[in-house]
Amino acid sequence: METPGNSFSFTVAEPHSGMRLDIVLSEHLQNCSRSYAAQLIQQGFVQVNRKPCKPSFRVRLEDCISGRLPEPEPSEYRPEPIDLDVLFEDAFLIVINKPPGLVVHPAPGHPSGTLVNGLLHHCPDLAAFRGEIRPGIVHRLDKDTSGVMVIAKNPSSHENLAAQFKARAVRKTYRAIVQGEMTAPKGEIHLPIGRHPTARKQMSTISAKPRRAETHYRVREILAGATLLELDLKTGRTHQIRVHCAALHHPVVGDPVYGGRHHAAPNHMSDAVRQAVAKIQRQMLHAWRLGFYHPDSGRWQQFEAEMPEDMRRLLDRLRCV
Repeated sequence: METPGNSFSFTVAEPHSGMRLDIVLSEHLQNCSRSYAAQLIQQGFVQVNRKPCKPSFRVRLEDCISGRLPEPEPSEYRPEPIDLDVLFEDAFLIVINKPPGLVVHPAPGHPSGTLVNGLLHHCPDLAAFRGEIRPGIVHRLDKDTSGVMVIAKNPSSHENLAAQFKARAVRKTYRAIVQGEMTAPKGEIHLPIGRHPTARKQMSTISAKPRRAETHYRVREILAGATLLELDLKTGRTHQIRVHCAALHHPVVGDPVYGGRHHAAPNHMSDAVRQAVAKIQRQMLHAWRLGFYHPDSGRWQQFEAEMPEDMRRLLDRLRCV
């Protein structure tokens, strides 16, 4: 893993030939977003074959990309007394049950009131976590997705956990309420995912540069006009479950991006249930279980979080039809 102030160098391999420099850099550097990669390139910290290039430069096979990471500026984000549902905590990590509606880290439009602000209050040591904008964060959940998250409390734990995610050694199991009554008791979805060709902020199984994506699912319960699924992520693409379920024509109930206006409300539902489904304001998706190797002891640990109240309430109403 590259560390601030250290140099890096790698050669472009076949899968990345023809891709933008900022995208390739973001995929090679640990915890480096595409926007941060572009910033590094624009500020002259990155070269291709010892020459400066633009973020949009298309790299070629065996090009040498080199550079260094500057020391990050101290974070200006302030600790805030946000209630956290802590499932486990020790000197190396903290595991929390993120509620729906909570943004993981500050970003344009969300400068405060995020999980990171709450963590800085709960774990004061994170304030000196290499001055990073996302101290301890090794993975994310969408704002409106609830469930288990693990956060590192020191750089060595962060590096260890990030490596596990990259190597796909972490087991991530979700539960989702999807539209329609699924007939197959289980299945696997092998559809590559990439940026939507026209909607820049959306992902799609039809993309100019898709990446491998794999989701396994099991039917937990057939409901009235909907199905409760348990899903294992074998890869970690953005919006993977939401995109894959929509591709099966069983989008996640309440998904405002991939679910359209249909919220699992067939005609035979009672008026009360139809009204309840119509009021759903977020995707009914919950990160139910997370398993990983403890960064210090090396022991396998697994944590579960009960589904939030809005999902439990919807399930009860769909069972009563």
